[in-house]
Amino acid sequence: MRAYERLLRYVRINTESADGTGTSPSTACQLDLARLLEDEMKELGLQEVKISQFGVVTGILPATPGCEGAPALGFIAHMDTAPAFTGDGVEPILHPDYDGGDIALPKEGRVICAADFPVLERMRGRTLITADGSTLLGADDKAGIAEILTLCEELSAQKLPHGKLCIAFTPDEEIGEGADHFDVPGFGAQYAYTVDGDLEGGIEYENFNAAGAKIDITGVSVHPGSSKNAMENALLIAIEINAQLPADAIPARTEGYEGFFHLESLRGDTAAAHMGYILRDHDQEKFQEKKRLLEQAVQTVQKAHPKASIRLELKDSYYNMASQLKDCMHLIENARRAAEMAGLTAAVHPIRGGTDGARLSYQGLPCPNLGTGGFNFHGPYECISVEGMDSAVAVLRNIVALYAGA
Repeated sequence: MRAYERLLRYVRINTESADGTGTSPSTACQLDLARLLEDEMKELGLQEVKISQFGVVTGILPATPGCEGAPALGFIAHMDTAPAFTGDGVEPILHPDYDGGDIALPKEGRVICAADFPVLERMRGRTLITADGSTLLGADDKAGIAEILTLCEELSAQKLPHGKLCIAFTPDEEIGEGADHFDVPGFGAQYAYTVDGDLEGGIEYENFNAAGAKIDITGVSVHPGSSKNAMENALLIAIEINAQLPADAIPARTEGYEGFFHLESLRGDTAAAHMGYILRDHDQEKFQEKKRLLEQAVQTVQKAHPKASIRLELKDSYYNMASQLKDCMHLIENARRAAEMAGLTAAVHPIRGGTDGARLSYQGLPCPNLGTGGFNFHGPYECISVEGMDSAVAVLRNIVALYAGA
């Protein structure tokens, strides 16, 4: 079975995670995919397959004879889709022999415009996969799951030499909790790769330092006809807080190593409002400065509105894994060689985000990230190509061969 065929099955299962539920996994629907994967892994001959009490699916593909001394490699992907856009009711659509033009999606009048997404120029002649415009696709990261299991199937069917392979599929990566209950010693890998990137051939070992911020504002609600010197409008206070932050330090105006403040949510009314931010920066000092700026913004606005109450909760999510991988650069070099062996141009670049691998690297499992062939994640314009997925599988297969000495 090719990787894209697996993807078409997986994306139909809703696995949207949810922040703040207090459970792990955060949504019970993720277990629907976990159970399917458990069965599939057993059918493929993986051993010690299990679902942990926290929804982490793991299994082992034992080393082939003669390769027992090769390093135990892990391959990891996540099951959940981002709550930023619905992943319920996904209907994948294949677009064969893509001509490089705009892609009209059948629902909600959405069009994937070639002018807005220059990456589409690289997709000419390929078969693209999208959703129907009403949901995201879920290639982030069900494509990674499909590619890892296709790798396992090919290794076994073709009797290719390989060392011990440790496989894991995690819940709740999209809400920053994918590694919360990951048993690194029990996983058994010496090194690992997350398969959670974008275009095939991508290799990432630098990521943002990340924090999440929640701001709760309690205003003073008074009838607008008699509110002079009495009303404290919580929504206007929220606007003031955001205005204290650098206007250009937002995702839409930054790239590369540039960090940002991202106002993810703002809801409420005159009486009360809630703001949700994520803060990102590759540089640790600049990351700390961003947190200080947000704290100062809240303090400044609180002083200007003493009758209101503003509460800030600021929590670090993960850190740049580059410092943890500096002594394991063979992971990057072998991934580069593997991409070139697959006929790809390796693209080593920083992640403008994070992966489970960032946290796992700090937990003692060096874990850079590899591309899946997808792009435009977390929304209705998400795409992946059949050919890109095939190439991503080839990269994984070449990595396994390099570490097995084949």
